[in-house]
Amino acid sequence: MVVAWSDNLRRFKLVKSLNRTAKFMAKRDISGKSVLITGASSGIGWHLAVQLAAQGARVMICARRKERLDELARQITAAGGTAVVFAGDVADEACRRQLVDLCQREFGGLDILVNNAGIGAMGRFDEARPERLRQIFEVNFFALAELIRIGLPLLKRGDDPIVVNISSVLGHRGAPLKSEYCASKFAVHGFSDSIRAEFAADGVEVLLVSPSTTDSEFFDASIEDQTNKDWKKRGAMSPEAVAARTVRAIRKRRHEIILTCGGRILVWLDRLIPGLANRLMAKFGQ
Repeated sequence: MVVAWSDNLRRFKLVKSLNRTAKFMAKRDISGKSVLITGASSGIGWHLAVQLAAQGARVMICARRKERLDELARQITAAGGTAVVFAGDVADEACRRQLVDLCQREFGGLDILVNNAGIGAMGRFDEARPERLRQIFEVNFFALAELIRIGLPLLKRGDDPIVVNISSVLGHRGAPLKSEYCASKFAVHGFSDSIRAEFAADGVEVLLVSPSTTDSEFFDASIEDQTNKDWKKRGAMSPEAVAARTVRAIRKRRHEIILTCGGRILVWLDRLIPGLANRLMAKFGQ
C-alpha cells in the first residue's frame, strides 16, 4: 500500500510538472482577455490598446485626457473591438480603486494589467525643486506599484494573468540630466524582478519592457526641461513598433525585453566595463 501510494504521488507530481511545462511552452492567447492599460491617450499606450483589441482583447483604457481616450475607443469599436474609457489620474488612489472596480463590473475580472503611464523631466538634479523628484516617483513608481497591489486579487483569479510594466533602458543604466526619471525606472526594474518571484506561485507572470528613445509625445509632455536641448532623436523607435514587440513578448511569455540593439549594448557595457560607461556618459550624455 505504501509503495502504491508513493508511486501514485510521483505520477501526480510528474503530470503536474508536465502540465506546467506545456503551459509555458504554449503561447498566451490574447483573444477574450480583459486588459487594463494606463497612459493610453497617446504613444505606446494608444498602440497597445489598438493592437491588443485587434487580437480580441477587451481593453479598459485610462489616461487624463478624456477626448483622446474617446477617439481611441471610437477607433477600436469601429474595427470591431471592445473598449471602455476611464478618464483619471493614476497617481490618485481613488482613481486606481475605481479603475479596478470598473474592470470587475465591465469585464468580470482582469487578465492583463499594463502599467504604461509615465512622466519625465530633464535638467540637473541639484538645480531642480524637490517636488520634481516626488512628482515623477508618484506617477512612474508609486502609482504602478499600488495599482498592482489593488489589482492583484482580480489577477489571481484571471485567465493566464500577466502584469506588464513599461519601463526604459534607463532603468538599467542611468544617464545625466534625467536623474529622477532614471531613478524611478530603476525602482520599477527592481520591483518587477521581486514581484515576479513572489507571484510565481499564484500563476501571475510579470513582463518588464525597456524601450530606448521612442518617437512619442513623452518629451513634449515632460513636466520640466531646463536644458533647451532637442531630445528627439533621429531613428527613434516608433510607438507602434514598441507596442508590437510588447504584444509579442506577452504572447511568448517573456519576462524581460530590451527593445533596441543600442540599448542592449549600453546595458552590457555598463555591466562589463562600468568605468568606460561612466566616462562615455559624462562626456557624451549631457
